[in-house]
Amino acid sequence: MAVPAAPKPVERVGAGWLRRDAERISGSLPPLLAEAERLAASVAAGVHGRKRAGPGEAFWQFREALPGDPHQSVDWRRSARSDHMFVREMEWEAAQTVSIWRDDALSMDFRSEGAVRTKAERAALLSLALGVLLIRGGERVSLLGTDAARPASGESQLIRMGAILTETRASRPDFGAPPRADFARGGQAVFLSDFMGARDEIFPALIHAAASGVSGAYVQVVDRAEETFPFDGRLIFESLGRSVKFETDRARGLQQAYRDRLAERRADLERLARRCGWRVLVHRTDESPRKALLWLYALLAGGRR
Repeated sequence: MAVPAAPKPVERVGAGWLRRDAERISGSLPPLLAEAERLAASVAAGVHGRKRAGPGEAFWQFREALPGDPHQSVDWRRSARSDHMFVREMEWEAAQTVSIWRDDALSMDFRSEGAVRTKAERAALLSLALGVLLIRGGERVSLLGTDAARPASGESQLIRMGAILTETRASRPDFGAPPRADFARGGQAVFLSDFMGARDEIFPALIHAAASGVSGAYVQVVDRAEETFPFDGRLIFESLGRSVKFETDRARGLQQAYRDRLAERRADLERLARRCGWRVLVHRTDESPRKALLWLYALLAGGRR
């Protein structure tokens, strides 16, 4: 799907704005604890607090003993103060892996008049902000298709991601598709793209991810002009890589056909997501990034805050 030629490129100011903005929109949120859907997840406010019983060394809570609990798990000191037997539960410490793919194809550089950020910049901001929340919650994060593709945690991974997300590859295609990566089975994934490339390139890659045993979300990042199609008169529509070009004398006459094609692509994404157990979010660059981040937080945390 072709998009109009972009205005002058937005000036980039290095990794500083990206890391600063990512920290700002994620800083007031509780840490994101991304756990596989097969586990019951709960999230507590604060940087620490993956409050779920399981293997670990940190104490979580006492609970009344149930039939079948091993004798050695009973806390006799706590039980002596009550008429009931109590078990000491520890906090779950198994880290989950979340794989993030941010589309950096040329189509993501589009920015209409009046827009503050390009689609690529918004996708990079959300990717890094999500990484901040995940890593603060003790999870492992990977940035697919990059030098940070190996799942890792800690500040060094955030620094690596920030550097990569502000780089510009020398050679980029017009439209992007997720890489055929080796996903951590049972993990989760988030793909951020405009998903406007060729169907036979995008959808097989999406199916591959779901077939690898991961769940997650597609976030379609779009510019408002790509939805409203506010064009009229004689125009030349050209993809940013100039591989697609279309000239018309009546741009407004194409509006409904364009909107129908966009709706069809979204419907295809929705159908695939339902079939694979994934979710779809449409995020516009003129919307608050916090809205999308909260949605991803709720989804990856199992829908429980």
